[in-house]
Amino acid sequence: MWGRSACDAGLQSRPRGGLGGGAEEGAVIFPDQAVRIVIATKPVDFRKGHDGLAAMAHAELGFAPRAGVMVVFRSKRGDRIKVLFWDGSGIVMIYKRLEQGGFAWPKVGDGVMRLSRVQFEALFAGLD
Repeated sequence: MWGRSACDAGLQSRPRGGLGGGAEEGAVIFPDQAVRIVIATKPVDFRKGHDGLAAMAHAELGFAPRAGVMVVFRSKRGDRIKVLFWDGSGIVMIYKRLEQGGFAWPKVGDGVMRLSRVQFEALFAGLD
């Protein structure tokens, strides 16, 4: 129906909770290629969608949407994140809200912080 599967688009599906124990049924899509992962440490207006966040990533953080960078944005409450990346055919936005608690987040401020893939997966899983 959509023309390309997640595998065709260079994405891989990984089980949720894949860092050991407590895995739930379902999958999360991560870019397969080596990408830089950065966190925008300052909370953003979560009413922004793909285009607004892409413009913010470019103008305020210096990352062009097609540059092979995955940008993680946080909500003011710290219980939601939006992840933005380019999959080769368009901008992908992943939205996650924790049912309990909040994401382990660096000190709130302006700027960005780089993450390894393992650190990102721990953040996305809601681990400290």
